[in-house]
Amino acid sequence: MSDRRTFAIISHPDAGKTTLTEKLLLSGGAIHLAGEVKARGQNRRARSDWMKIEQQRGISVTSSVMTFEKDGITFNLLDTPGHEDFSEDTYRTLTAVDSAVMVIDAARGIEAQTLKLFEVCRLRDVPIITFINKIDREGLSPFDLLDEVASKLALDVCPMMWPAGMGGEFEGLYDLYANRLIRPDGAATEQLTGLDDPKLDKLLTPGRARQLREEAELAVGGYAPFDGAMYRAGNLTPVYFGSALREFGVEQLIAALAAHAPPPRPQPASPRNIDPNEPAVTGFVFKVQANMDPQHRDRVAFLRLVSGRFKRGMKLKQVHTGKVIAVHSPIFFFAQSRELADEAFPGDIIGIPNHGSLRVGDTLTEGEAITFTGIPNFAPEILRRVKLGDPTKTKQLRNALNDMAEEGVTQVFRPMIGSQWIVGVVGQLQLDVLISRMQAEYKVDAGFEPSPWETARWLASDDPAKLAAFIDDHKSMVGEDRDGAPVYLARDSWELNYTSQRNPDLRFTATRERAHS
Repeated sequence: MSDRRTFAIISHPDAGKTTLTEKLLLSGGAIHLAGEVKARGQNRRARSDWMKIEQQRGISVTSSVMTFEKDGITFNLLDTPGHEDFSEDTYRTLTAVDSAVMVIDAARGIEAQTLKLFEVCRLRDVPIITFINKIDREGLSPFDLLDEVASKLALDVCPMMWPAGMGGEFEGLYDLYANRLIRPDGAATEQLTGLDDPKLDKLLTPGRARQLREEAELAVGGYAPFDGAMYRAGNLTPVYFGSALREFGVEQLIAALAAHAPPPRPQPASPRNIDPNEPAVTGFVFKVQANMDPQHRDRVAFLRLVSGRFKRGMKLKQVHTGKVIAVHSPIFFFAQSRELADEAFPGDIIGIPNHGSLRVGDTLTEGEAITFTGIPNFAPEILRRVKLGDPTKTKQLRNALNDMAEEGVTQVFRPMIGSQWIVGVVGQLQLDVLISRMQAEYKVDAGFEPSPWETARWLASDDPAKLAAFIDDHKSMVGEDRDGAPVYLARDSWELNYTSQRNPDLRFTATRERAHS
């Protein structure tokens, strides 16, 4: 099944990720009009940023899944939120991909969020192709950019192309491996015999040709040569240059994904890892999205297919409940538009419409009791009490909070004493999204007020009696998450440290595996 490439695009906000997503889809023939992200008019909004708050702010806050085909290869592209408050959703999305494209703004280099997302890729050994974007604007020199990638990410870098000039002096890209000069604005690509080909002097201005030769020779001599095995092991990143907005370098990036990115990889599971070539169908839910279509109160579970050949109508077992689910209308995605999936293969992402029975971390199989691992919940950094404007809307509020917790937009805790829900989020933007979506999708007018607690940790112990005794003694500081797991709510980090030191038999954990065993 080597004709599947399932990859994510990671970057800092505003590095041009959504624009690159658009141009990849345009190049793959999936859309006919690339909507410039900030362009006016509703129909020109970026196709992959579909939620109202994303369109207002011009940022991605949910992960979109889009499928396109080119030259006999099926690409499954997962667009991840660049905004740091959504790192949890991004982390889960990165569990479902086999490789990633890291987009870097040529003027800014590596930024904080890129670094954070890269660390997640490193945890999972996800191979990375680097795309240095906006080279038609003034920016850092290619050498500075490559050295920064090498030093900050501790990766070997291998430039696959080299820009002839940057910013206003940009005259094209030289392919160091195929000896081709790709010129901007639709001019024909020129095949050369090498950097010493005299034809180069006719194609570029004299100073630029000399500069390209000097820089490219230094780059080839000074950086690592391309090594497919090193790249797939996550130790080397091939580097491409381009301008997503001007659709420049995008074709070369797609060709690189087709040629070098790994096909579906084995996935970690308990009690054994699953190989994509196994005949039985297995997969895991890495994301749930409610209300993708405001006309229908729907909820779609995003399933990454790990092994086997899936067919529409198949019956699959939800491992943690033992229930059998008949999948009658699985869907392939293109941002908001969808089509029915009659069959799907390892690496594909399919959507399964459901009414809340499927949850993030669920494993579906043809019967074998296995559980895919590595999809966590993270301890929230902001805790707030929910304040309801209209007390008659309590039921709608509960539904809204449950749905949002299901998607991973927020976590919901119920203190053992008191009736007010506590929501936990990683960053402030999540609270804005929560309020905006509760109003737009559930017609619930709610706000937040400070809670007495600052941080939360999941409680666990090898001795159930000690855990029960602790909960009994600390009822005013213990709640439950939506799975009923006990959570310690601390007023500040000092209190958390003090309590955990006093109770060495208990574990106060900052993450909790979402896989349901």
